[in-house]
Amino acid sequence: MKLSKIALFVLAAIAATPALATDLLDVYREALGQDAVFASARSAQQAGQEKKSQGLSLLLPSVNLTANSTYNDIEVQYPSASRAFQYSNSGFGIKLVQPLFRQQSWMAYSESELQVAISDAQYKLASHDLILRVAQSYFDVLMAQDSVHLTEAQKSAISEQLQQAKRNFEVGTATITDTYEAQARYDLVVAQEISAQSNLEIKKRSLEQLTNADSGELRHLGDELKMESPQPSDVDKWVEEAQHSNLQVAIAEVGARLADKEVSRTFGGHLPTIDLVASYSKNMANGGAFTGTGYGAADTTSKVVGIQLNMPLFQGGATQSKYREADAMREKAKHDLENARRTVAVQARQAYLGVASGIAQVKALQQALKSSESLLEASKLGQGVGVRTNLDVLNAQQQLFSTRRDLYQAEYNYLLSRLRLKAAVGTLSEEDVSSVNQALR
Repeated sequence: MKLSKIALFVLAAIAATPALATDLLDVYREALGQDAVFASARSAQQAGQEKKSQGLSLLLPSVNLTANSTYNDIEVQYPSASRAFQYSNSGFGIKLVQPLFRQQSWMAYSESELQVAISDAQYKLASHDLILRVAQSYFDVLMAQDSVHLTEAQKSAISEQLQQAKRNFEVGTATITDTYEAQARYDLVVAQEISAQSNLEIKKRSLEQLTNADSGELRHLGDELKMESPQPSDVDKWVEEAQHSNLQVAIAEVGARLADKEVSRTFGGHLPTIDLVASYSKNMANGGAFTGTGYGAADTTSKVVGIQLNMPLFQGGATQSKYREADAMREKAKHDLENARRTVAVQARQAYLGVASGIAQVKALQQALKSSESLLEASKLGQGVGVRTNLDVLNAQQQLFSTRRDLYQAEYNYLLSRLRLKAAVGTLSEEDVSSVNQALR
């Protein structure tokens, strides 16, 4: 009996224990296996790995087997007569071609190695993008929840102010204007609450799109957000590192090298090709045009080994056109690389300033929140002694809730900027997600 009571007590304690809230790291790990965009990038990377095998195949021997079986109905007209011959024959053959010199094939193999490098970089870039999308969606949900809670708290505060204004009007210590002002603010915050709740549902669905499941309750930011300045504290060094290590720049650099090799490959269309050729064939017939002469039916075996030269002379101008096209694409790749470097420099600078200015903004809003709280208290006391109006209190409440909303948003933006800065220099990883996750309670 005692054991049964203990077991029931343990089960009751477990049932009473609240479920642990989902944090940012949990959502990220779930999205790794469920996000369709990242799964697509993973499949694209796997497909890209096959480019090297395909390029290598152009340098290796190719072997083809052929077989045939035919029926022949031949009629021969002589000056004085005609003869008809019906017979069948069959045969098979095998042919091996080993490329010895093919400029285009060698360049294609070299290009395949670069194509693999691009697919790897694109996959890593997709992993960075996943982290940023998860963090953005996660904090969007938190901000939407904060907005709902703030509007609910604001509605409650305005409701109290509205009831007080009505009581004061009834006893003759306030005008009807105070009631109208409070009622107008109350109606407005009700509309804002409806909008906030709708926005929360949308943000939740966006987060579920990444994980393909309901994330449930999410962990929020702790009361004490520890903020760290970027190290090194020189924006130019971050920009310089981004221009060397950013994945978009790396992809553009490999793309420029690939365009150079494509020019060489298309130029190879003017060059001859040399192949080692070997073949074996056998043909068997049970008749022929000379049936009856002793030479009608014959089995033929052929064995051939040799070197084959193929020299392109004119192909309608296609080779020259492809060369001009490749040369133009090479120039395009150079411009794309320069644009990537400039874009990354701007992104790195924005992310750095987002972290640095985010710290200052959070601190300023924290101080502004204290001031807004003091203003609200003073306004309420002033209203009690007649030196402040109901409108002053409503304005102070509005300022307080707006400051809190701005503070929450600034904290989320600071954490996102930390991740964006790491992404700009190409070093964003799960460790950075774990670092940001520590700010959640």
